[in-house]
Amino acid sequence: MNFTTLDYSIFILYILGIVGLGLYVSREKKGHTKNSNDYFLAGNKLTWWAIGASLIAANISAEQIIGMSGSGFAGGLAIASYEWMAALTLIIVGKFFLPIFIEKKIYTIPEYIEQRYNTTLKTILAIFWIFLFVFVNLTTVMFLGAKALDTIMGNGDGTLLVPAMIGLALVAAAYSLYGGLSAVAWTDVIQVILLVLGGIITTIIALDAVTPEGGVLAGLSHIYNTAGDKFHMILTKDNPEFSNLPGIAVLIGGMWIANLYYWGFNQYIIQRTLAAKSLQEAQRGIVFAAFLKLIIPLIVVIPGIVAFVMFSQPEGTAIIDGAREAFIKADGAVNYDKAYPWLISTFIPTGLKGVVVAALTAAIISSLASMLNSTATIFTMDIYKPYIDKNSSEKKLVNVGRITATVALVIALIIAPLLKSLPQVFQYIQEYTGLVSPGILAVAMLGLFWKKVTTRGAIWGAILSIPVALVLKLPMMELPFMDQMMYTFAITIVIIGMISLTANDNDDDPNGFTLTAKLFRTGRVFNIASYVVCLILAVLYAALW
Repeated sequence: MNFTTLDYSIFILYILGIVGLGLYVSREKKGHTKNSNDYFLAGNKLTWWAIGASLIAANISAEQIIGMSGSGFAGGLAIASYEWMAALTLIIVGKFFLPIFIEKKIYTIPEYIEQRYNTTLKTILAIFWIFLFVFVNLTTVMFLGAKALDTIMGNGDGTLLVPAMIGLALVAAAYSLYGGLSAVAWTDVIQVILLVLGGIITTIIALDAVTPEGGVLAGLSHIYNTAGDKFHMILTKDNPEFSNLPGIAVLIGGMWIANLYYWGFNQYIIQRTLAAKSLQEAQRGIVFAAFLKLIIPLIVVIPGIVAFVMFSQPEGTAIIDGAREAFIKADGAVNYDKAYPWLISTFIPTGLKGVVVAALTAAIISSLASMLNSTATIFTMDIYKPYIDKNSSEKKLVNVGRITATVALVIALIIAPLLKSLPQVFQYIQEYTGLVSPGILAVAMLGLFWKKVTTRGAIWGAILSIPVALVLKLPMMELPFMDQMMYTFAITIVIIGMISLTANDNDDDPNGFTLTAKLFRTGRVFNIASYVVCLILAVLYAALW
């Protein structure tokens, strides 16, 4: 065990501080009882910097820090496309999706589905999203977070796995169940500062340690010269990771499906923007998050490449020997996801280790809190209120939300230990979410921008997208999962379009949205910032192609 009393003290101070802050910012003001708008949308009081920070805190968690570092170990910087293309996706969402959502004054994405289509489809998708949050998102974040803490604070043998999961769950619940989105969003500002600080510390120390003579620039030069193939954004077919990141298709194909679905129609992400003071404030928050996205690979993927270099170079040439044995499982397979926690456990000195682990824990807890709040929001507003108690009071809705989040947390705690056998959890999440996201994205996007889409076409498209995705996933098809997503999305659009046009005789659907050019006008700050983000992305891909 490398965790000292000083590290534990710093770590415990962080836990107490974040819980105290969450409870303080979400306290009930004198003469005002917390209502559903306060609990689920933070009273529509979030500022741009709180929105941007909260978007990143909700997004960057164990599956990114641990999982993407592991994928960086396995495939290199190409995995950064998830982050850098997300920056461009955020701008698209801010420009074209948010104006419609905020104009319609929706609480949840299922509520948008109800306005555009009907209650039946809304309910189907609401149930699906609840299952996805509980059985995939909550469980993977909790498991990977606990796995990291077990490696850093314990011996990495799984002894602390369950206690760590319970601890993470309790801390996330301590302030999010009481305070709702307000507690989650405002604490996320501190969480992101800590996350970036911890990431920078880890990256600097890892680069300094990768060569016997030390030095950050020397370390960066060494890993580039030693593992130059890890610094290509576009992989060739002979690369072992091509099936996960299929070359140019990453830029023009399935990655767009994953990103547009995640950033545009994922409740626990988009909920922050719906809680903004205004549309302009939400759009500025989104572009702030886009800037933060640009730096994430530097503090997440680079450490994974450093770990790979230490793993692959001959004994005696690195600052530490025995790195190879640290990553080999009993069955001989490579444990990619051990890269980040191993670097922290091995190289981060006393005191700083407490800060870095607090940063990692901040990322995990903020995501758990976000998912809990969004699960509670969807169940309460889209299932409980319309089907179980239409006349429920505001106080009762808040209490139902708290109970829902508690039940979701307990279920996730029971399921999370079953994920032990997965080699790259981040890729697992992307691949199996990709079975359903293309169909939902097709339904949601066509509903926004094409007035001829009918409810019947949307329902059949959502249903048939699943067997289409499963067929494309068959081994005989030999398709990378991103290509599967792209083809599934295209086929689903054709299905929805054909059924809609046949049933509607080319008339506009009565539920279709009337959109005007004025709705999509954006402010000067958003426009300039967006151009800068696009320019930086162009330079990055040109340099690292």
